[in-house]
Amino acid sequence: MNNKLYSNLIFELSRPGRVGYSLPPCEVEAEGLSSLPAAVRRDEAPCLPEADEQTVARHYTNMSNNNFGVDTGFYPLGSCTMKYNPKINEEMAALPAFTQLHPAQPADTVQGALRLYWEEQQMLSEIAGLSEFTLNPYAGAHGELTGLMTIRAYHRSRGDEKRTKIIVPDSAHGTNPASAAVCGLQIVEVKSTARGTVDVEDLKPLLGDDIAGMMMTNPNTLGIFETEIPEIARLVHECGGLMYYDGANLNPMLGVCRPGDMGFDVMHINLHKTFSTPHGGGGPGDGPIGVRKGLEQFLPDPHVVRRADGTFALECRDGSLGSVSAFLGNYGIIVRAYAYLLALGSDGFKMAGRLATLNANYIKERLKSHYLLPIEGLCKHEFVFDGLRPEYGGDHHDDAHVTTLDVAKSLLDLGFHAPTIYFPLLFHEALMIEPTETESKDTLDAFIEAMISIAERAKTDPESVKAAPHHTPIRRADDVKAVKDAIFTYR
Repeated sequence: MNNKLYSNLIFELSRPGRVGYSLPPCEVEAEGLSSLPAAVRRDEAPCLPEADEQTVARHYTNMSNNNFGVDTGFYPLGSCTMKYNPKINEEMAALPAFTQLHPAQPADTVQGALRLYWEEQQMLSEIAGLSEFTLNPYAGAHGELTGLMTIRAYHRSRGDEKRTKIIVPDSAHGTNPASAAVCGLQIVEVKSTARGTVDVEDLKPLLGDDIAGMMMTNPNTLGIFETEIPEIARLVHECGGLMYYDGANLNPMLGVCRPGDMGFDVMHINLHKTFSTPHGGGGPGDGPIGVRKGLEQFLPDPHVVRRADGTFALECRDGSLGSVSAFLGNYGIIVRAYAYLLALGSDGFKMAGRLATLNANYIKERLKSHYLLPIEGLCKHEFVFDGLRPEYGGDHHDDAHVTTLDVAKSLLDLGFHAPTIYFPLLFHEALMIEPTETESKDTLDAFIEAMISIAERAKTDPESVKAAPHHTPIRRADDVKAVKDAIFTYR
């Protein structure tokens, strides 16, 4: 096969006069087109590729074969929960009864869709231990922003305008301070202890009457359970602030414990992480937010409610922070999560978090003799290595050492997607692994063997590891040049 033919851009396969379509004649007369305002008319024809259907089909099919995803292999991205997406979810979301709906239809013509939305709200409320959920936000970061807007709306409703600061741990996801800044809040950082958990003593002097709340993730970004949350919640509540739970790491908590029971007031859940819907590539997603009793009126409009007669309706409330999405969020993702929850059932749901924790600890214990584990002990769904152990070439003080990036690139040659690297920033050579509950022991063992083989090769032949990947279509791209000299169009 001429591989070059299928690795070129579609523009490079273009030949003048080739077509892969047959369209009826244009029904708009030329003079009709010329009547369009000059500002919206092109000066010249667009540069579009000209190719026959077979060339187009082969090109994009071969391009897709270069992609990596949960359907093609193990995807152990730490902090992202890249779990398998069951195909029954896709079938349910593709039902014409859902895909052919229009958001402006009268409520009495979409009772099934509204019932699904309402029932999912109830399920998430039970899972989280909170009073009410809205599924309107489009993604996790969007949910964070909406949750923080809810906190601000609460304080403003009480005339408490000076609460403009939000406390964020130094180990937090990057979206936490970003969402807070977009919401107009000032970020106050609280340090972590040597164990990687929030330092309560560092927190105490930060509290005051200007604190709107505190954002936390549990388990935290290191995969460690925050055992001091009851005390932290007490301190934040005593100063008048609210507790915000970042649900990015909710997966290992399923059926084990609930954020609302820990003292959190507001939280978001990532349906595209925890509830096995498509994730990555910028979307799609959905980031429902839930609130404790007493904060329901601040949730965004519209709300799906069940009337006394058992029918469902949309309503807007006084005091709501307004609308955050075009209508009722990303409905296709909501359907997928609903199907996932029904398929698991209560027993399967309770096993998901436990298996995610088991899988993560299994990999950690098998690999810690080759990779540096900065924090010993039981982890939850994920854990972080600080690169290779020194005896395998992981000397952070030597510019010639084999880095976490080298390990990640070597994994590509062995058929695995690399874990998250250089995050969190607490460790110089961070390598963050999250296997999820959907992976079999066979897959985990194959990944472990690959990681050990890389460590052994780093010890005996470090240059081969530093030169990886050796067998991918593109090897090591110049990341800096790609950012500084990005090319978005074909010339």
